[in-house]
Amino acid sequence: MNLKQKLAIGAACVGVTPIIVVALPAGVANAHGYVSSPPSRQAQCAEGTVPCGPIKWEPQSVEGPKGLRSCSGGNAEFAELDDDSKAWQATPVDNSVTFKWTFTARHVTANYQYFLNGTKIAEFDGGNQQPPPTISHDVDLGDVSGRQKVLAVWNIGDTGNAFYACIDLDVNGGGGDPDPEPTTTTAPPPPTTTTTTSPPSEGTWEAGTAYEVGSEVTYNGVTYRCRQAHTALAGWEPDRTPALWEEV
Repeated sequence: MNLKQKLAIGAACVGVTPIIVVALPAGVANAHGYVSSPPSRQAQCAEGTVPCGPIKWEPQSVEGPKGLRSCSGGNAEFAELDDDSKAWQATPVDNSVTFKWTFTARHVTANYQYFLNGTKIAEFDGGNQQPPPTISHDVDLGDVSGRQKVLAVWNIGDTGNAFYACIDLDVNGGGGDPDPEPTTTTAPPPPTTTTTTSPPSEGTWEAGTAYEVGSEVTYNGVTYRCRQAHTALAGWEPDRTPALWEEV
């Protein structure tokens, strides 16, 4: 075989070399933060402790409007985090628990809040500063025992959003189920008859509008009632945020 033939064969081989494309999980670039210890529900998904959907790729991305009481932050794609019947593992603890946040994008922080059975049990000031890569808070759960669910909220300082994480605990080895607690979609008590701040019934949903509990809007021809007071943001339409709106 002469030199010209060898060169021709080499060029042909280069031309048919397959191109390998590596697909990365969607949403990795939108990384922010979550409670890693005791392992939150999204941490258990990421670790494979519990079989999960897309949240297993991005446990740090459970973001939603401030003021929710939802494990999923109102994200329909992460709705399984609101499912208390799923096989979440409860971490054995005593009545004082150290919660550790792990951040992958350190947003300016207003504060951190912790809720048990719908009641706020602790709040830590963020000083409107960037947090370190990890931060821990010592929280007293009070006089409870058995299986409990804590909602941890990271309120961002320069946006209207927050990050949400639910942590299942077995306090003092009580085991079993805790006393009944509100579901993640339960709204606060409706406004009294003297309340006049709600937008008029039959108004059309619009981003940028502040809605109160009980406000009714229409969207795509369907009427919805507000579950949680919030200021609407683009992407939080009523049909996409069951933690914020219920269909009438």
